[in-house]
Amino acid sequence: MNCTGKSNWMKRSGAVMLAAAMICSSARAAELSTDAKSAIPQDVQQLIVVDYRAMQNSPTAMQMKERVMPPELKRLESALTQSGLPVNDDTDVLAFAAFRVGGTTDAEGSKHGGGTRLVGIAQGQFQTAKIMASFTKNKTKPVVVRNNNVYPMGSSGLSVVFLNETTMIFGDKDAVAAALDTRDGLTNSFLANSDMMNDMSLVKDSAIWSVLDQDGTQQMMKSVLGEAAQVADFETVRDRLKSSRYTMDFQNGVRFDMNVVTSDSITAATAATLMKAAILLKKTTGTPAEKAALDNTSADSNAGTLIVEFSASDSEFASLMASPLFQSVVK
Repeated sequence: MNCTGKSNWMKRSGAVMLAAAMICSSARAAELSTDAKSAIPQDVQQLIVVDYRAMQNSPTAMQMKERVMPPELKRLESALTQSGLPVNDDTDVLAFAAFRVGGTTDAEGSKHGGGTRLVGIAQGQFQTAKIMASFTKNKTKPVVVRNNNVYPMGSSGLSVVFLNETTMIFGDKDAVAAALDTRDGLTNSFLANSDMMNDMSLVKDSAIWSVLDQDGTQQMMKSVLGEAAQVADFETVRDRLKSSRYTMDFQNGVRFDMNVVTSDSITAATAATLMKAAILLKKTTGTPAEKAALDNTSADSNAGTLIVEFSASDSEFASLMASPLFQSVVK
């Protein structure tokens, strides 16, 4: 995938966060290995990491995934499950990284313009010897990129490469090539992105987590705030939103926690006020289920961070997913 401007999947991902923040397993952690992180380009807009087994074991998580997962992510996940490769049952952690290509960098180090690519990374204990033997038997020829053999991923039109027995990269050929360039040291990796690495360190022990850079955070917040973002205060705080991170847990009902890092305490307090205004606006037109969910949503600030929290039982969340509000925010 190579999109220009604001990618559709990024807008859709903002809708996922809106659905969780405005309404809205296992205790295992979805932690990325060094091999995986070294294959993610430095200029990441958003990274989403999922404990794949925990998600599959939660009916609520699976229902939410079907309703809110962006089409681009569904395409990657479907390619993984329908490729014919014996990897779906062996996958423990699944990650999606949206990263920028091209564009320009301003004096403050922020990227502008260019396009966005999306790459998937799966971790587990893969039967690589068996998979390679199958490729040979079926006369499936790889594209060789330096010392890496990149194979077609079934009939999906996507490609896959195994870095080792525990890590595979998949996506369109250009995204996979960019990831290999990064892993092979030709371009800087996510490991060199100190800001996002710091955000990751605070959420990596969760079953589902995501980190966003400044531009991704600004897009997400505009989508989350909806009508409340039209007021002048949002334009004032937009450029002071630095990054964000969120976690989701389905072990006991549904819990969502989001932190937006801002430049100062005043900006964080203003952002919290805008979030509260957005919640109140939604309450005026919501159904009983939606209003109950919004009552379980809090927005506050601490020092320079906006903090949004939501929790609900499985049954409350199931009712909410069928509501007009939920359907509207995930379109």
